[in-house]
Amino acid sequence: MKQALRELLLQAIRSLQNDSTLPADLEVPNFVIERTRSREHGDFASNVAMLLAKPARAKPRELAEKIVAALPTNALVAKIDIAGPGFINFFLAPGAYHAEVRRVMQEGDAYGRSSMGQGVVAGVEFVSANPTGPLHVGHGRAAAIGDCLSRLLDAAGWSVKREFYYNDAGVQIQNLAISVQARARGLAPGVEGWPEDGYRGDYIADVANAYMAGESVEADGEIVTGARNAEDLEAIRHFAVAALRREQNLDLQAFGVGFDTYFLESSLYTDGKVDETVRELVAHGHTYEEGGALWLRSTDFGDDKDRVMRKSDGTYTYFVPDVAYHRSKWQRGYVRAITELGSDHHGSLARVKAGLQALDCGIPKGWPEYVLHQMVTVMRGGEEVKISKRAGSYVTLRDLIDEVGKDATRYFLISRKADSQLVFDIDLARSQSNDNPVYYIQYAHARVCSVLRQAGEKGFTFDLDNGLAQLARLDNEHEQILLTEMSKYPEQVEAAAANLEPHVIANWLRELANAFHTYYNSYQFLVDDKDLRDARLALVVAARQVLRNGLDLLGLSAPESM
Repeated sequence: MKQALRELLLQAIRSLQNDSTLPADLEVPNFVIERTRSREHGDFASNVAMLLAKPARAKPRELAEKIVAALPTNALVAKIDIAGPGFINFFLAPGAYHAEVRRVMQEGDAYGRSSMGQGVVAGVEFVSANPTGPLHVGHGRAAAIGDCLSRLLDAAGWSVKREFYYNDAGVQIQNLAISVQARARGLAPGVEGWPEDGYRGDYIADVANAYMAGESVEADGEIVTGARNAEDLEAIRHFAVAALRREQNLDLQAFGVGFDTYFLESSLYTDGKVDETVRELVAHGHTYEEGGALWLRSTDFGDDKDRVMRKSDGTYTYFVPDVAYHRSKWQRGYVRAITELGSDHHGSLARVKAGLQALDCGIPKGWPEYVLHQMVTVMRGGEEVKISKRAGSYVTLRDLIDEVGKDATRYFLISRKADSQLVFDIDLARSQSNDNPVYYIQYAHARVCSVLRQAGEKGFTFDLDNGLAQLARLDNEHEQILLTEMSKYPEQVEAAAANLEPHVIANWLRELANAFHTYYNSYQFLVDDKDLRDARLALVVAARQVLRNGLDLLGLSAPESM
């Protein structure tokens, strides 16, 4: 709808340019067409006249009048008003919404998709957990947000590549290895000889037992077999990382999340990418040595202070492999790169971007884009849940999936803006009531399926073509509300993708479900009047399609019965 109105306005502007009312070389700004807050002011409003007024040397309201006069006649528009300083308000004809229902049924699963991204490659990195234990609920939020972002960008026309960056190098991996080794030696947390920084969860014992039993695990195509030697720390490390990568992969699979690429941090060292990146930074003159350390002049690129890259002992600081990793993304053709991280990573973003700019290799200033999520608090019975027996110190993603199911877990974890703290109420997520948003949305879909089954049981034959031809019979308030709400879906997808905000879809789906449930509770669909019955069924079948499309964007199922 918005695109059709935009084209009408552009035609009017071209007409005014052709008759010299507007300068022929006038550059048309990126004007806005948006839904009005009240139907009293029409369905859509545009600020085009106010944006054109200054370069056209005209008064906004007078220019708006000329634009309206030049608008071509269109059956979708019933009336046009000029409001305030020059807003152009469009009142759509009922046929505009009827046409949208027909479009929904024609496009089906493709309804709401667009070519906004024009097929440009967009890499989305998310989760990227250390393979040192089960995924916790924070990783779950990252997985839900990242996967939904990927689905949104794909729907908006980007060529999306999902990527998981395994932090399989560093101190935490060493702590994992010595923890498993301690268990393999028969030690338990709290006894003499247990590593000071050792991991205490039951999963460490599981990994140690599997290693000592000579079991084999497969992770990302690699099979690793336990060496049964409690003194071979490198063999233990290799097995433990593989075992926990496999466990994380299984959890993500149960969560409906997959990746195109698994990238190992360790490969940056074995392939020489870290050293190569440092050499490039030195060669471009953006480093200096002081106190035996190598520094990056990151203040030249917006950081608040210069940063140590290589310490005096020859080891690299943690942001250097991050720069090398993102450089590899650029080299792999990620024209757009989006990284989803916990908010605790905020402090490192400026230095990574500074390092990328210092490479002088054409990376744009705003690259990569970051989406940061806040912490999750899990509640049950009004009290915070803090510990999982298996993990030892935190609630795992698997705990939530087992408690409330995949769909509820995904929905609740993306239901708020990423940078907002989130309270996950297990009792609410498990409830089968209208207060549970995911249940409420899925129930709307199931209700339409139930209505169609009831129609068959009563001997009614639903003629979709007749229903689409009889949409003018839909003239009550609740039908108009549902028609209007449904038509917003393509705009919601575009806005959510543009702003990287999947919670927009989650919240809007609840609005659509509410419009349907209110209609369902107010009117009978299976009436004796065949034309009216077919029209109402066509409307709710279209609503079902939009609900299904939106649920799929969030990675949720669309049940036919509940």
